[in-house]
Amino acid sequence: MNLRHVLVLPDRDAAEEVAEELADRFALTEEPQLVRDALAGEDDAEDAQWLVVVEDPDGRYDRQALDDLADEHEGWLEAP
Repeated sequence: MNLRHVLVLPDRDAAEEVAEELADRFALTEEPQLVRDALAGEDDAEDAQWLVVVEDPDGRYDRQALDDLADEHEGWLEAP
């Protein structure tokens, strides 16, 4: 079972902070991916959200803890 968690953050700075905290809190086996997600119909880079993608091959990361971390940075965890 290979799970993928996607945390949605408001900007790149928040995404980078969350990626660093994930590595510290969860002892990740793989580096999280940061992905810029432009909102539909928006050309302005300021309107982009950032995604932090965490691979969870063993299903061992606590979804509530991930959601709480995203929430601390004004983001959220996408539903599976």
